[in-house]
Amino acid sequence: MDSALVSLLSSLPGHPQQHEEMRPAVIAIPACNEEERISRCLAALAVQRDKRGQRIPFEAYQVLVYANNCTDATAARAADIGNGTGVRIDVVSVACSEELSSAGLARKAAMDIAAEQLETADLHNGVILTTDADSIVSPSWLANSWQEFSQGADCIAGYIDADPHEFIELGRSFQYRGFFEEHYHALVAEIFALLDPRPHDPWPNHQVSSGASLAVTLKMYRAIGGLPAKATGEDAALALAVECLGGKVRHSMDVCVTTSCRLDGRAVGGAADAMKQRHAEPDAPCDQELESIFAVTKKAWLKGHLRRSSNIGFMEESAILAALGLGSEEIGRLLTTLRRSCFEVFWQELSAASTFLRYGEPLRPSMLAAEISRAEILLTFLRSQPNPLEAIDLLMEDRVAFEARLQRVQE
Repeated sequence: MDSALVSLLSSLPGHPQQHEEMRPAVIAIPACNEEERISRCLAALAVQRDKRGQRIPFEAYQVLVYANNCTDATAARAADIGNGTGVRIDVVSVACSEELSSAGLARKAAMDIAAEQLETADLHNGVILTTDADSIVSPSWLANSWQEFSQGADCIAGYIDADPHEFIELGRSFQYRGFFEEHYHALVAEIFALLDPRPHDPWPNHQVSSGASLAVTLKMYRAIGGLPAKATGEDAALALAVECLGGKVRHSMDVCVTTSCRLDGRAVGGAADAMKQRHAEPDAPCDQELESIFAVTKKAWLKGHLRRSSNIGFMEESAILAALGLGSEEIGRLLTTLRRSCFEVFWQELSAASTFLRYGEPLRPSMLAAEISRAEILLTFLRSQPNPLEAIDLLMEDRVAFEARLQRVQE
């Protein structure tokens, strides 16, 4: 890549510069024994299109495959794709010790190399994107990422969907479960967007930061010290690190990938393990974030008030924290975290400290239909309010008031 060339490409007649600004991009992909899936992953990256459906020039981006500890033909397959397309695909093959071979640390190594490539080419306005070797990005994945960056995002967490063919093969009960969980996830995300709004991450959005689709500017990547060195959870840790530096994390519904539904994943305790359990037991508990609608709303309401008061410098936090049953020493520690770190870290520590905010018994799929109905009733009310956060204050005094309001809205 060349910065002058990328700038020239962006200004060519017919190029939708008003829609998205092309920036030098390196796409980092960690891969371990992915010979059956890496070809489809790379093929999708080789046929990226802009917002008008035109092919994005090959010179505008490049791909890095970090093949670690492979005992199959992953590296060879990646090289074959690179030889058969105009996109530059670099393949780095490494043999790591067991403690360094996790998915999270492999992603860090890949993204660090991507950052070095941009800096070596003097492309300091570049961006680093990452996906998984078993994922397939949408045709406009890169263009939509560029658009989000042009609108001020420092980091982009894309939307992850299931591979449709593999999803269908898991059977009808698994499909119904997935439908209800996704529907409820979307309703929960909208409740948080209304009660704890973030101007840079407006609705529609989602609440997941996954390595299957992450992007960050080179400048921000270096500012946070690179991808946090974690065996798992590195993706969410990246988004949190950006938040803590005052960066803008966009949870985009337009930046989309589909990922495999395999039941034998690389990360212990990861998505594959969860799907395996749920496939074997259709009514196994949902993700802990899927709580009752009252619990969800209570958290979104409190988070919205705390963020607003901290943003305007009106320190009513201590009174709110005291109402959560916390002692003065704990309150002091939490307020110190808020001053020295960032709101999201403060919220995580508060959620762990307060019994009021801890996760309760997780919902099961058989319980979701009722909670979805209640969430839709609540959202009908919230959407009609000029200030949803203040409108719901009286409802959150207790569960009885909350239930009564839902009943009146429904009637």
